[in-house]
This record gives sequence, C-alpha cells and structure tokens, in this order.
Amino acid sequence: MLYRFILLGFLAPLIYGCTQTSDLSSAPQQSVAQPVSIAYEKYQLKNGLTVILHEDHSDPLVHVDVTYHVGSAREEAGKTGFAHFFEHMMFQGSANVADEQHFKLITDAGGNLNGSTNRDRTNYYETVPANQLEKVLWLESDRMGFLLPAVTQAKFEIQRETVKNERAERIDNQPYARRHERIGEVLYPEGHPYSWLTIGYIEDLDRVNVDDLKAFFKRWYGPNNAVLSIGGDINVQQTKAWIEKYFAELPAGPAVNKQAPAPAKLEESTFITLEDNVHLPLVQIVFPTVYARHEDEAALDVLASILGTGKTSVFYEQLVKTGRVVQAGVSHPCSELACEFNLVALTSPESGLSLASIYQDIQTILNEFEQRPFDEDALERVKGNIKASTIYGLQSVSGKVSTLAYNETFFGQPDLMNEDVKRYSEVTKEDVYRVFNQYIKGKAAVVLSVVPTAQPELAVAAPTVARPERNIPDTNNVAELTTTEIKSAFDRSEVPQAGEPPVVTIPSFWQLKFRNGIQVLGVTNDETPTVTVTLDLDGGMLLDPIDKAGLSVLTAMMMNESTQHYSNEEMANALAKMGSSVSFASSGRYTQVNVSSLTEHFIPTLQLMQEKLFNPAFKEADFKRIKQQMIDNINAQAKEPSAIAERIKSKVLWGSDNRIGLPEGGTVETVSRITLADVKAFYQRYYVPAKGTVVVVGDMTPGQIPGYFDFLNRWEGEDYSLADYGDFPQYPGQQIMLVDVPGTTQSLVRMVKRALPYDATGEYFKAQLMNFPLGDDFNSRINLSLREDKGYTYGAFSAFNGGKTLGWFEASADLKQQFTGAGIAALLDEIRQYREQGITAEELSYMQNAFTLSEALEYETPLDKASFLRRLLAHDLPVNYKKAQKRILLSIDKAEIDGVAERTLTPEELQILVVGDKAAILPQLQSLGIPVVEINAATGLQVTN
Repeated sequence: MLYRFILLGFLAPLIYGCTQTSDLSSAPQQSVAQPVSIAYEKYQLKNGLTVILHEDHSDPLVHVDVTYHVGSAREEAGKTGFAHFFEHMMFQGSANVADEQHFKLITDAGGNLNGSTNRDRTNYYETVPANQLEKVLWLESDRMGFLLPAVTQAKFEIQRETVKNERAERIDNQPYARRHERIGEVLYPEGHPYSWLTIGYIEDLDRVNVDDLKAFFKRWYGPNNAVLSIGGDINVQQTKAWIEKYFAELPAGPAVNKQAPAPAKLEESTFITLEDNVHLPLVQIVFPTVYARHEDEAALDVLASILGTGKTSVFYEQLVKTGRVVQAGVSHPCSELACEFNLVALTSPESGLSLASIYQDIQTILNEFEQRPFDEDALERVKGNIKASTIYGLQSVSGKVSTLAYNETFFGQPDLMNEDVKRYSEVTKEDVYRVFNQYIKGKAAVVLSVVPTAQPELAVAAPTVARPERNIPDTNNVAELTTTEIKSAFDRSEVPQAGEPPVVTIPSFWQLKFRNGIQVLGVTNDETPTVTVTLDLDGGMLLDPIDKAGLSVLTAMMMNESTQHYSNEEMANALAKMGSSVSFASSGRYTQVNVSSLTEHFIPTLQLMQEKLFNPAFKEADFKRIKQQMIDNINAQAKEPSAIAERIKSKVLWGSDNRIGLPEGGTVETVSRITLADVKAFYQRYYVPAKGTVVVVGDMTPGQIPGYFDFLNRWEGEDYSLADYGDFPQYPGQQIMLVDVPGTTQSLVRMVKRALPYDATGEYFKAQLMNFPLGDDFNSRINLSLREDKGYTYGAFSAFNGGKTLGWFEASADLKQQFTGAGIAALLDEIRQYREQGITAEELSYMQNAFTLSEALEYETPLDKASFLRRLLAHDLPVNYKKAQKRILLSIDKAEIDGVAERTLTPEELQILVVGDKAAILPQLQSLGIPVVEINAATGLQVTN
C-alpha cells in the first residue's frame, strides 16, 4: 500500500501529509446555518456595458461571463436560429483573433470555455488560471467590437452545416426531442418568439445569408445589451483598468427595449399527436401560466413539486408507485416572457394501459386535488430544496458568476438569492390552492401524445388541429445598420502576456482507516456549509452472474426504496425537508452510496443513510415495480440510436462470454430472470465493508469522524473476490459492423479496439497526452477536419478509456447521413496520418501547456476534490503522483510521443461500428473496400442472409 493508515476503533485519526489544525473531538457537533449571499461590485461604462465583479481568493482561477440579452425571442419569423447560430460564429475568430484561435488560446492557457443560447439570452464564458484574465478580456472585447470583419461567406457556410448537424443529433435523431417544437407551435400564436425552438428551423437556416447574420449581430450584440461578470482570484483595481482598456472604447449599439411579458393564452384545449421512433408512449399536458418572477411563480413552482416531484408527490403515489406508468413528473419552467406548467407521463405497452386511460387518471388527480389536503411538510420540502440548491450554487466561482449575470440581465439586481429564499418561504397553502384554481383547474391546455411510428390510434385523442403552416414573410430585406469604425488607443493585434502562473497545491487532506478495513480520505472545506460523502464498494456489475446481468443495478435501485422503519414516502419526505440526499447506484465496477447535506442537517442525514444501508425492506411490490421499470427502460433504449451504439460497442469489445459485454442494466432476458431472492442474496454477500472506501469533503474536521461514522466503523461482513474475465473476441481483420435502424437521420460511427488499462504515469498516461492533439480537444485534428473543414458532423473525437484492469481506444462521430462513407474514411485518414507523421512542435507545446496550466482549475469544488480523492483510492496512487505527471509532461519530447502513437494507434485494427439507415448508407460503406457485416440491433449477433 502507498498510504499509511491507522486502525480506528475509538482512536482519533492521525493527520499527516499536510499542515493543518484539527478538531480532535469525537462528539458530533451541530453547525449553525449561514446566510446566503454573493458579495459583488456593480458599475456601468459610458457605452452601457454593465460590469459585475466578485472577489474570491479561495482558488487561483477566474471565471468570465459575457451575457447578451438576446436569444431566439429577438428573432423574426422566417429567420429563426440566428442567436444560436451566432453562438457558433463567435468562436470563429474576430479582426485580431484567427479562425479557431479563441478555443486554442484558452486551452493553451489551461482554461476551458463554451457558450450557450436559450430563448432570452446568449452567454459566453471562460474559466482560466488567475494569471490569464487579461487575455480573456482581450478576446471577449475583440469579438464584441471587431467580429464582423472576420465573418466570411466560407465561415458562414461551415457553421450553417455545423448547426444543422447539431439539430440532427440533438433534435431530429433523438426520441421525444421534437415534442418541444410541436408544443410551442400550437401553444403560442404565430409569430410569438417562443413558438419556435432556439435552434430554429432547417429551412430558415438554408434560406438566409451572411448579410442577414451580420445585421442581427449589429442590432443586438453591442455593449449596452451585455453584462460582463467576472469572479474569482482577481485584483479589483487591476481588473477595472483592464475592463476600461479593452471595452470602454467600443461604441454602444442601437437602443434595446425590454420585451413585454407575453404568456400564452388558450381558449380551448388542443390535442396533437407526434409519431416517433419510440417504445414508450408519452402524454404531455401543458398549461400556460405567468412569466419569470411574476408574483405567482413561486406558488406555481410549489404546486408543481407537490403534484409531481419526487417520491412524496401525488403523481408518484398514484401513477408510478401503482405501476400505471413508467415515469411521471410535473414541472413549471419559466422564461422571461412566459412560463409553462408541464405534466408528463410515459406508459409501458406491457401494462395494457392506453394513453387515454392515463390522461383520464391525470384529470382525476387534478379534479381531486383540492379534496386532498397537503400538510406543512409539502411546503417544507420545497423550501428545504430551494435553500439547499441555492447554497450548493455557491460552491463554484462559475456558479456564483452565472447567478449574478442571470439576475442582472433579466431583473437588474445581481444578488437575489436571499429574496428567492424569502419568496418561496412565504408561500402558503392558500397560495397553492389559489394558483391551482387560477391557472390549472378546468383550464385549457395543449395535450401532446407521442406514439410509436404508424400507431396514431394510441394517442389520447385524435388531433384537433393540424400542424400550423408557417407563413414566411419576405426575408430579402436586410436592415441597414451603420458600423462605427473603432480607433483603438493600443495595438489590439498583440496578445496580452500572462502574469506569473499561480501556485497550485493539491487539497490538504486527511486519511485514516476504520477497524473493518474501510479506507477514508477527506478534505475539510468550509467555503460553503455543506458536506458530501461517497461510499464506494468495489465490484458493481462485475459481480453479476452473466445470466442475470443487471442484478447489481437492480439491487442498488431497491436500496433506494422502502426500509424497515421508513416507507418510500417517509424517507423522501425526511430528506427533502432538509434539502439532503442519500442515493444508491451501481455504475461500472462500483456500487456507490452518495450523500449530500447542509452542515446543519448532517447528523440526521447520516442517520437516514444508516437506515437505508442496513435496513432495506426489500418489499415484493417495490421489486416488481422496479424490475418492470428496468425492462421498460431497456426496451425504450432499444429505439435510441446512441444507446444501441453503446450496447453493441460493448459486445464488440468484450464479447458474449464476459459480463462487461452486456449493458450495465442487463438485457430484457437477464433482468427477467432476477428474483427478489437474488437481490437479497446479492445484498448479503456484497454490501460489506471489505472492499469499501469513503471520501468526505465539506464543512467538518477529521476529529468528528469517529462520532459521525461509528456505524460504518462497526460494520461487518466477509470479503469476496471478483471473477476473472473470460476470453475476449478475436476478429479476422477490420470490419464494418452495420446496425440497421431505419429512418435515422444520422449515422453513428464508433471505431474501437481493446487498449491499455489506467495508469497515472505509464504508457496509458502518455497515450492520453499523445491523443490530445489527435482527438481530445476542440482544436484536435479529427474535430477540425470533420466538423470545421468538411461539415460532416457536430463533433468528432478520439480517446483512450482506461479502468482498473481493462481499457479501450475509441474514435467517434455522429455523421450526416450522406457523408457516412466519407466521414469514416476521413477519421481513418487522420489517425493514419498522425501515426505516420507524428506530433508537430506546435502541438507538443500546446498539449504541454493545456495539461500543466489547467491544474489551477482541478480542485475548486467539493466534487472536484472528491474526484481527486476517489482516484487516489481507486488506483492506489501515491500522494505526489501529480508531481510525477508534471515531470513527464515537461520532459516528454516528439520522439517519445511518436513512439507511443506507433505502438497504440493501429487504425487497421479498429472495428468500425455504424448505426444508421442501411438503405441509405450501405452503398457508401461498400465503396470503402472494408468487409461489411450486418449486426442485429436486438441481439448483437451477425445477421445471416
């Protein structure tokens, strides 16, 4: 072992490896709740740019967010998708930043970045080491003031194809994903800015040109329509000076008026049907309500929680627990102009219940709601969750900055956290009943049925309206907006130099060992009054009998059900009132118990963890319901191209003779064989401390461990072993394995071969370094070639994936159907060329910077710290392994990287899995000169003709 441990009977833990003062008292202490707020400074430049600064020196990093108050709600009918289109264009360079350099400069600086668009706003954000702040401000100001000179027809065409690929991947090729578009079209009147999706319509993207896009930018992307928010390890005076330098000289854009709220209004209920490639029929009922921060929003949110959130809800009690539906829920999403009250249920064909029957069940629930008085716990649950989620939002600088930016953009007041807690705390029963009567009871709604293709008779009712025809106005008129030439007082083409790199140290942690062998690592972190605990039990799915694959998952799901002293509802109620969670899951080779709690509620939360861990009830009714839900989920995934690809990929890599060759949750056949007795036996044999590890991160000291975790210290159970793997499949040569899924709009390509297991400083680590410029970065060769240069896909990547004992290499892309063959050829060519030509000097330097400088971002949140500790335990790593990795990074050269590429990249050995429409793509595949075999989607076996 690489750690020194002591036995913890009733002894205090030994602290070493860091310098800290520890409270060695073993008695649990109840902490005092802390106020919730974010300190900030707000001011405005003369050009209208609003600036918010938040100082936080807890980690050597900064987060920058630029939010423009423009989303799809600012678009015109016939020109939809522009705001999202510009999210892509804003990363394509500006007057002083070359094409693709924004991504490269931030990654090279050790940071990460992205952007997002919704109905009402677009934001761009970067998290970087603290010494890189000036560079980020230079980049953001350049695209705010100098984007258009770099917008060319060629870039426009490439990003148009990328956006179309994104829509195909996320909307058109995903079961149920088109329902939001269909609902919006009938919920809102024609021309309403919420009547189309943010990503827009393909025909609109095809219709417009680069001048339309430029006009949209000129209209909405001025500093007077933006909020610049910066948080983290900043010097406020220096930051203000940089903001003045880079942003103050940018001219304001046209005046922007606030849009008036426009909630939908319906005269009568409307029924619509969507036929889709699904297994589980779905009904969704949508009532129009109010708008964000309307005085009734909080009460409607509470109503949604009571009706359909969690195991204490009415929907769970009457629909899910009874087995009438597979899933059900109620939500109340709110946007700037309107909110929608959503009720959703999925039913299983095996239940024999129709959507019409479930719809009537929902109507009965609504009709009887007022006769089902709810107690104070219902309000306490919502309030507890609101408080907890608010505090958890403070755990990262990015979370705090995003909150400040959101509130300022829409409500003109950055910190509304206490006000939000207050307005939910003041909701009464009378408020809930009042909004129910005002917005839900007897009110008109849009009722959508999603049914399997060619089975419209399964809908709740025949459609009462046809899909609205789009009346496209004349789109040839582009508004003339003048552009003011900006004369900078400095040379904007010069990239700002970074300051001195911050000193990064691994989290100061403590370690100990319970007397039953459980190893414990922890970090005392008092930045927020929270504690997270993870208990890992080694084995997971590897402990399943292969003919009962899914047993580990099913057992973990049963551990989330009733206990001997608590019903499902009682347990969920107790946790929700505190804003706590205790959940069991089986993923990969681990069964995990995850606990999160506010510090003030940690003791009672641990008591509930103890109850769930040691006193499961294993009721027959719970077992039947959970087992059926697993089978329904497996059947539903059989319709999802991405799930099919993952399932067949596992079989290609590991074969039929190994448990890992089957999905984590098993198959319909294997799950059907599992009995309740199997679950009980699995629990008795494998829910033991012998291979357990615990990670604790939060507002507590190691001296409190004996008192808090005595129940784990006294836990007993016999050790167990993991079976060896069986033979893995061997192939005569490279093959294309085609899985036919008729009607798919994309071809999912997964090129795989078995490869290295995880190591921290050996060949696997070096293979990851080698692969970075090939396929593990936005600016990688594979992604730039297939996405940016050719427009074949929304994204392409390659990766080495290593576990404790096994690993694999994968190159992947979801390709536009007509470019399936060309995309496969391009992927293979990029891998082949990289192996033959090796890494360039520029790529080597870029990789070294990206890996070494990014360490400043690695330990910020409790989750980051917990991940670091779990990695130490899982792979038995030395405490200083990060230093060893850095030495390798700084010393590795082209010859060594090229040697790794030659040994590990063998494109001719890759098995090529393709999930797509055989009728459309088979000729393309045959033209590649690689043998094509057809694989049955359900069995994973070769189809014989």
